Amino acid sequence: MKLGLTAIALAALLSFNLSLSPKAAAQSSVPDAPAPQAPKPLSDIGPITPGIGSNEQPATTATGDSPSQPDGAPSQPPPDVKDDFKQPPPEIADVEKTNYLITTYTTYVEVPVTVKDPKGHMVAGLTWRDFKVYENNTREPIKVFNVDPYPLSIAFVIDQSLTSDVMRKVNDSLDAIQGALTPYDEVAVFSYGNGPQERTGFTGAQSARLPAVLALTKSAGTDELVPIGGGNPFTGCSIRQNGGCMDPNVQQGGSTGSTANPIIPKEIHTLNDAILAAAKELARVPKGRRRVIYVISDGHEYGSKAPYKQVVQFLQTNEIAVYGTLVGTSAAWGEGWISKVHLPFTMYDNILYKYIAATGGQADSERNLNGIEKSYADIAMQARNQYTLVYSSHESPLDSKYRKIDVRVDRPGLDVTSKQGYYPSAQMSAP
Repeated sequence: MKLGLTAIALAALLSFNLSLSPKAAAQSSVPDAPAPQAPKPLSDIGPITPGIGSNEQPATTATGDSPSQPDGAPSQPPPDVKDDFKQPPPEIADVEKTNYLITTYTTYVEVPVTVKDPKGHMVAGLTWRDFKVYENNTREPIKVFNVDPYPLSIAFVIDQSLTSDVMRKVNDSLDAIQGALTPYDEVAVFSYGNGPQERTGFTGAQSARLPAVLALTKSAGTDELVPIGGGNPFTGCSIRQNGGCMDPNVQQGGSTGSTANPIIPKEIHTLNDAILAAAKELARVPKGRRRVIYVISDGHEYGSKAPYKQVVQFLQTNEIAVYGTLVGTSAAWGEGWISKVHLPFTMYDNILYKYIAATGGQADSERNLNGIEKSYADIAMQARNQYTLVYSSHESPLDSKYRKIDVRVDRPGLDVTSKQGYYPSAQMSAP
């Protein structure tokens, strides 16, 4: 009886152990937590590159898997994955192997041309077949022919050394300048008397700044100086009172003065310096715009530091044309022919026409207010609407000598105006 009870108890205990065996097996398969490891010393890590990390490759286990990461540590991408944001671009890594630099020399010459009929009206409707261009007496084939109007980058140069009556007319006409320009144009303003002065750099032609600057440019002008006595103390007195010579200190010539050898006072008109200052500002204007200097003056020149030849060379090198409205005594009929006769060591009566002829500009002579105002619109229209001829020069691009240009039209009775020549500037371009 005891053996039977013992067998039953053993059977029940065995069945109970069998029901708990899966749970116990699961608990027995969980490994112990990893023991804490000391951090790896920095001396064992290879050189570190910002954005890439250490050059040392992570060690792998025997099964080829990467070592386990501690909890909370960011996972690293596989070694074969490249991050484009962290790798330097190829042109920075090795320029000589990844890029090709093509160097060319520009030999194209741009020539704006104005064509007028005998009445002074601009002639339209001409084609490239009507033009012939010669450089140094060699005909050049026309590569580009354009009749589209160009936006203007125009620098106004206002003479403040004019006489007071002429200066008054110029002051009243300055308000008409903005009406002759379009919103696509840009304007800079310069003035000169005894030295040039930049009133404003390039600003929009229809901006509110331009009329304010022009108002500040108005001047009272100057008065004509009269000859004074020669100042020779051994000559007779020019002014006497009661048979005796007056105090020489009150006479303008100094000492006793004399009318036998009068001294003509020297007037200062720094036109060359003013044109050069405006040309330097225009030289920064990008291609695709007409570079124009518009001078309002009588053309007198005396006292400039820059010589005429140097200024003309700078203008012709940078493709700048000079236009002008002649006022005062230079607006008289026939005065331009008289000014061609220049006496040494004397003031130029009119040097402005020489700038205009050398750069292919236009001039207008006006003596009254209405004519001066109208000249602004006429000359701006002529500078904008020109025939543009582009040819390839046969001369070497490294030759800096002056090159003469002659433009002809195969139609009788037409007046053709263009720049007389240019100085090349050998510049390399890298497309």
